[in-house]
Amino acid sequence: MTATSTLNHEIEQAAREWTQEPFDEKTRAEVADMLENDHTLLNECFYTSLEFGTGGLRGIMGAGTNRVNRYTIGLATQGLATYLLAHYPDQKVSVAIAYDSRNNSPFFARVSAEVLSANGIYVYLFDELRPTPELSFAVRHLGCQSGIVVTASHNPPEYSGYKVYWADGGQVIAPHDKGIIDEVRNTTIFNVNFEANESLIHSIGADVDQAYLEQMKEYCLSPEAIEEEKDLKIVFTGLHGTGITMVPPALANLGFDNVHLVPEQDIPDGNFPTVESPNPEEAQALKMGLDMCKQLDADILLGTDPDADRVGLAAKNADGEWALLNGNQAGSILVYYHLKRWSELGKLNGKQFVAKTIVTTDLIEKIAKSYGVKIYNTLTGFKFIAERIKALEGDETFITGGEESYGYLVGDKVRDKDAVISSALFCEIAAWAKTQGMTLIDLMEEIYAEHGHYMEALVSVKKEGMAGKAEISSMMSALRKSPPSELAGSEVICFIDCDAQKLFDLKEGTQSSTGLPASNVLQFLTADGSRVTARPSGTEPKIKFYFSVNQSLGELTIGESEVDLNEKITRLKAELGV
Repeated sequence: MTATSTLNHEIEQAAREWTQEPFDEKTRAEVADMLENDHTLLNECFYTSLEFGTGGLRGIMGAGTNRVNRYTIGLATQGLATYLLAHYPDQKVSVAIAYDSRNNSPFFARVSAEVLSANGIYVYLFDELRPTPELSFAVRHLGCQSGIVVTASHNPPEYSGYKVYWADGGQVIAPHDKGIIDEVRNTTIFNVNFEANESLIHSIGADVDQAYLEQMKEYCLSPEAIEEEKDLKIVFTGLHGTGITMVPPALANLGFDNVHLVPEQDIPDGNFPTVESPNPEEAQALKMGLDMCKQLDADILLGTDPDADRVGLAAKNADGEWALLNGNQAGSILVYYHLKRWSELGKLNGKQFVAKTIVTTDLIEKIAKSYGVKIYNTLTGFKFIAERIKALEGDETFITGGEESYGYLVGDKVRDKDAVISSALFCEIAAWAKTQGMTLIDLMEEIYAEHGHYMEALVSVKKEGMAGKAEISSMMSALRKSPPSELAGSEVICFIDCDAQKLFDLKEGTQSSTGLPASNVLQFLTADGSRVTARPSGTEPKIKFYFSVNQSLGELTIGESEVDLNEKITRLKAELGV
């Protein structure tokens, strides 16, 4: 036990406030125990206030200002309510709320509903867990001014989170994000009204589900292929999350009737007992699904994260071996298929576009340009793709797009990445490819042969707590002050500092605007087409390094090219020290 006198005075004072009213008895006891027995934990729980960022909250659950709990959720919701009522004076304001399978998610959703209703705001609360993209759809479908989803995506079980959406169905962006943040910061626990007005809380469910599923049929481009291959053997796992509620119905709605579920992972469970992490980016999370695929001799594996906004894929290669597709590959397939079919169907007229984030493969840009379709690059975060869709609405049509972290969208009815729609359409693509004697892996190799072989890698360096936050800041400062002049033997010809919104052309000695909002991101482009990006995560205690290399296949086989590109990525990692 550590003596209380060793505690920082401000931290101790903040903690002692939580041992009194208005905090409930359980919270008071938990904080009192930390004050008495665990100052290390107390420091982590109270050294700062959990930051309500541009997308909301995310953190470890527990008592304290730096934890997700009834009170930090209440503060965030009160700030949102205050902002909404000021922004929509003399109007009926409504908010839709959904939640995932995480521990306490229904409770936090209910707290949010209670605070909103106590402020006179009408609430549409889903009766059970639902995917994040369905919340995005519901906001627009129900004519709401805002939306909330309680989720921490693929974080470990101890985490929860809270994301806020605006009336267009996209996550909040400027100026609303700053406006909400300011209101949250100006709110104290004594300003939060937890007294629910039950008459303003309305349960929703099946009616919104049906509307959500029906709009997907608009995006089907090859119904004849689905009819021919409707018995495509599909394995799906929801990884204990919300995907089980909507992905199987979406597949059935599109015409697929040979879908096999991984039973142990179909049960929503915030402890995620069968996986180390419920993250479809990680091979271990999809192992049970892959084992079932091999037993059944399936055609495709789909695995969604807990809030079903991201999906992982696997398919057989030419040798009949199963291979996982990463986010860049799956996104490239999605774009290639849609542009090819739109072209074949005579639907392209120069008024369409695709979108991706700046850390997502440039193969997508090359595919788009080959079809004469506009490509927009945005900052990392799907809210920026949604922002682009909204800005161009009525003038240009969004076809599809995505980000390397396994998030994709087709069409504009949803304004966030959507693993439900994506899962259904990846199965459509697999059926279409099968009618031509190909698997998704074969299709990927065909794209490489046509447009060049692209390879990407991501290294996430975890830095926990106060010390970790300072170390990440120091790493970014060092790269900003002394950018590399050469990477993997190739001259750095362009340095992009997104925080300063500057693009430095090092060959020409000129600089220009990035045309993007300010963000703490650095990019280095080399003469041979390689790209390295450094970006602190906005939702996790990590700094991420993204590597992208490419080359024309020429006479090389895919295997030979993979060796070359892997060697280059290994060298880039070593030179960056990660």
